[in-house]
Amino acid sequence: WLNRASCPKPNEDPWRSSCGRPGRMSTSRPYGSTFGTYQRQGNAQAGEAPQSSFTPGKRKRLNLVAIAINVLAPWLLFCSVFAAMSFQLHYMSAPLAWTSVAAGLILAAIAAFLAHRTRMRDADPMWYTFACLAFFLATVLAAFLGDMNFWYNMQPFYDIENINTYPSVNPAREKGQQLMDAGRVYFDEGVGLDTSKAMAFRNLDRYCVAPIVSGQEPLSSYDFWAVGVNCCGGTTADFRCGEFNNPKARSGLRLMRDDQRPFFRLAVQQAEAAYNIKATHPLFFYWMQDPVAEVMKFKTDGFKYALIAMTTHFAFNVLCVTGAVFAFSKLGHEF
Repeated sequence: WLNRASCPKPNEDPWRSSCGRPGRMSTSRPYGSTFGTYQRQGNAQAGEAPQSSFTPGKRKRLNLVAIAINVLAPWLLFCSVFAAMSFQLHYMSAPLAWTSVAAGLILAAIAAFLAHRTRMRDADPMWYTFACLAFFLATVLAAFLGDMNFWYNMQPFYDIENINTYPSVNPAREKGQQLMDAGRVYFDEGVGLDTSKAMAFRNLDRYCVAPIVSGQEPLSSYDFWAVGVNCCGGTTADFRCGEFNNPKARSGLRLMRDDQRPFFRLAVQQAEAAYNIKATHPLFFYWMQDPVAEVMKFKTDGFKYALIAMTTHFAFNVLCVTGAVFAFSKLGHEF
């Protein structure tokens, strides 16, 4: 049963022989390495391609840890960047809030580097690649949506909370320069809107103004104005902004949007020319009954939109991970 042709000659070292004599065995290689070498040589002789994660007929084994990380990590990044861009950090230090965006992009770059390094080592980089795309998308979406939420909801809330409240203001006594830091103003009994002196300025939207007066007496300077956008008609006296028809409305919430203020100022200038009145230092307010409730509505809307955005992104990310699992599994059968 021995292959005598492969047995050593008398002067050869029998320990280097693969003859298979009783009591002798080859020790030139460990068993596992020799077996692996013979197996690879046999596969090459048989014409088989080296096995990889995309070998035909070889199904990928799911990496549950990688799946869990790709579900949670992009969502946590989205929540962190969105919170930084939406809330008080952005208000107190905008550069610091944008630093969180830069950190998210750096995470995406790190994932891209790990994917490249894994590919260079002939390993499967699919989850690193997915993480790179997920981190990048989460950061961009969070920066855009968070900034929008801050601009339309949270910044007006913080602005008004950080300036003064004035009670018992009478437009016949107080001047605009005395209330430069007014956020919420509660007017005296008998104060209302003089819609007969309303005016509108048209620039794509219609910017509507009406003076806030005390009684019917003319004022030396009309410094307090109720405002609104697209809430008045073509006629000068047609003012329907805010709670204009609420007899209990006697308060004003300060206009905080700098992009709208110049157009309301132009409307006031038109009213000065049309009605021969003077507005030395006009201040603009939304006319309402309860400014506190309106301020809290900004805050409530900001947190509501944040919750909607975070929940939607989590569902979207889970859907993307699920699709990636099926796609990678399908690729494992086809390529």
